[in-house]
Amino acid sequence: MDISASKSDTRSTVVLKKENYLFRLKKNASNHWQLYVLMLLPIIYLIIFKYVPMYGALIAFKNYIPTKGVWGSDWVGLKHFDRFFHSYEFVRIMKNTVVLSLYSLLAGFPFPIILALSLNYVNSRFFKKSVQMITYAPHFISVVVMVGIILQMMDPRVGLIQKIMKYFGLPTINFMGIPEWFSHVFVWSGIWQNVGFSCIIYLAALAAVDPSLHEAAVVDGANKVRRMWHVDLPGILPVAVILLIMNTGHVLDIGFEKVLLLQNPLNMSSSEVIDTFVYKVGLASTAINYSYSSAIGLFKSVINLILLVLVNRIARQLGQTSLW
Repeated sequence: MDISASKSDTRSTVVLKKENYLFRLKKNASNHWQLYVLMLLPIIYLIIFKYVPMYGALIAFKNYIPTKGVWGSDWVGLKHFDRFFHSYEFVRIMKNTVVLSLYSLLAGFPFPIILALSLNYVNSRFFKKSVQMITYAPHFISVVVMVGIILQMMDPRVGLIQKIMKYFGLPTINFMGIPEWFSHVFVWSGIWQNVGFSCIIYLAALAAVDPSLHEAAVVDGANKVRRMWHVDLPGILPVAVILLIMNTGHVLDIGFEKVLLLQNPLNMSSSEVIDTFVYKVGLASTAINYSYSSAIGLFKSVINLILLVLVNRIARQLGQTSLW
């Protein structure tokens, strides 16, 4: 009898808590309906462009034929994944993708922080704004125009870089014709284009650092370098960790526009990555294979998700800020 009464009391408590929660939620929605209206548009965007396309991932496990549709096509399981893993292109494509991603991450991560720290200690407002404008501007140049500039500057005959090398008596180098140079051109041109825009977040984080910490450091005789190391860097470390985690979640997601535009038959051995391979197999090939390209894209997304979760867990265990 006591047990049944206890169970009844527990159910009543759960029902009351649920009713109270629904009442508070309804009251909050009625009092702040404007905020929910503002949330509506991004939620619709996420549903349409992020969740609905997940339905199309089914074709990675099927022998997709457009006339039969997704459900009408034959189920083949992991056939396309197995085909990619055992293809002669797998090792080369994965190597190029990982090398370009890690190179971009490791080389590009510290430069926005260094630029932000440097600008934070500039006293001249005019000089600070000028540097910001000059470093931000390349970010707004389209990829096509940026690649055109790169190719013109590195042209073996009329390129500006080649002219400078000739002036100093150095031999000319066909940068875009040597596979070993492709990763350097891709990464450092990307750093030049995005370093200014990326430092905006760090400048905002530096603005939130408590000024009293700098005042105490100055009283203790700390110079600017010491203040950067002991005050500024710890202050922006949580933001840096969050950005590092998010960037790690895109290790295999280089994008195909810039890589594709910089590709040529001479540097193909080091420039073919997952995204360009998926584009060529899924859209540009004479024998289009939607299922095969979808399987490769799904494999890339799963690996990115695993890396994101893994790095986030490592950051949380080390005592730093994490995404969740």
